[in-house]
Amino acid sequence: MSNEKEPEMTETPAKSVSPETASAAITDFGIDTTSMSTGEAVKDYFSRLRAGQLGSLPALFGLLVLVILFSLLSNQFFTLNNIANLFEQGAGQTIIAMGIVFVLLLGEIDLSAGTASGVCAAVMALHYVKNANLLGSLGSGVFIAFLVVLVAGAGLAILQRIWAGAVISLLGVVLILTGFGGPWIGMLLAICVGTAIGCWTGFLVSKIGMPSFVVTLALFLVWQGVILQFIGQGGTLAIFNSPVLNEVANGNLSTAGSWVLFILGAGGFAAAQLGQHFSRLKRGLVTQPTPLVVTKVGVVAVVAAVATYLLTTNRSQNNLVVIAGVPFVVPIVLVLLVIGTYTLNRTRYGRHIYAVGGNQEAARRAGINVPKIRSSVFVICSSAAAIGAIVYSSKVGSVDPQAGGLNTLLFAVGAAVIGGTSLFGGKGRVFDAVVGGLVLAVVSNGLGLLHQNAAVVNIITGLVLLLAASVDALSRRRAAAAPR
Repeated sequence: MSNEKEPEMTETPAKSVSPETASAAITDFGIDTTSMSTGEAVKDYFSRLRAGQLGSLPALFGLLVLVILFSLLSNQFFTLNNIANLFEQGAGQTIIAMGIVFVLLLGEIDLSAGTASGVCAAVMALHYVKNANLLGSLGSGVFIAFLVVLVAGAGLAILQRIWAGAVISLLGVVLILTGFGGPWIGMLLAICVGTAIGCWTGFLVSKIGMPSFVVTLALFLVWQGVILQFIGQGGTLAIFNSPVLNEVANGNLSTAGSWVLFILGAGGFAAAQLGQHFSRLKRGLVTQPTPLVVTKVGVVAVVAAVATYLLTTNRSQNNLVVIAGVPFVVPIVLVLLVIGTYTLNRTRYGRHIYAVGGNQEAARRAGINVPKIRSSVFVICSSAAAIGAIVYSSKVGSVDPQAGGLNTLLFAVGAAVIGGTSLFGGKGRVFDAVVGGLVLAVVSNGLGLLHQNAAVVNIITGLVLLLAASVDALSRRRAAAAPR
């Protein structure tokens, strides 16, 4: 045993920090503690644009050009009735695109989102048409297999500790077994089915380790077969005679409800932006100049007020019928936009998504549960696809074996990419899907008014998507080459 004494631990009195030292520290970490002037912020914005950080700007510019072009080519494009139709026609694919953004942020892909939405639409339509008697409409064998898929989806969610996915999937089982009827129950059941599908997809990708492209391509075919099994070859399930299901995509808020939506939307945006801005100023953190924040809030409020005023004007061409009010799909998309944006920007889960999308190995070393994050984004994607299925089925008024097929997936992925979400992961926002969805809706609507056939619509849409992907690739190359 050593006779040497251990050195005594003595407390060193804290030294006061001189003003010069404090000033130097602030200079070193100025990005965290200082704010820029308005002029400096504008210069910084343009320098980031030159460095390739374009965001949604190309899509917004393209949207403006398209609106001007079609307004000049068609007298019907910029009418109140057509503007309302634009929101209704593009809402379904936009909602699906909002879910796909979460998958793309990880550099993954979900090719089954379209047909998965078709399965959800078929279940909802069967539930309504058959008065919640799925056993009688599917047959005992298919019915039992369907229940097994839902229960197994809940089990896989529990295994991955995705508790929300487990609860929602089990809720679907309860709704089926209890036989509760009604259109609201049918829509809730569709979302439950979408969640269970996402649990399966996420498990195969994150736990089994299969490439998302292969998994979702296979499931694309599987769900297409399921739709055919549920509805039958050449069958069609009409839902337009349900007032609730029909109003989802074709109904409008009252005039008073429209202005309440404006107050809640514009007021909520102003409160969030200004509250966060002044909170950061109070804590001495970097933030945008106050004039820019106030200007942004003011512009959003003015645009929203003008849009609300126009949409609350009677747009019916029949003097005996009044059609006025903001379409129901607008608050639906806005609510999903707020939830998705808050999740990505203001929660730890959202930060983990960006971290995994930016560098998966670094995220794993930082202690993030990467498999859970990878699996959960597919649950979100399929759940959003179910909501999109409700909206587009309502717009069409029926569900057939082609539901969710054809161009549904391509347009949804295209909307996310056109809006500015990167195919390489780590960069994107839910807002991108909304902008991209508007671009595709304008293209489809405008060409339709010009009496162009489906071939031309597909060619133009494909070229727009190709252009967006090229801009993404070039901006990433420019950003990588920019000096650090």
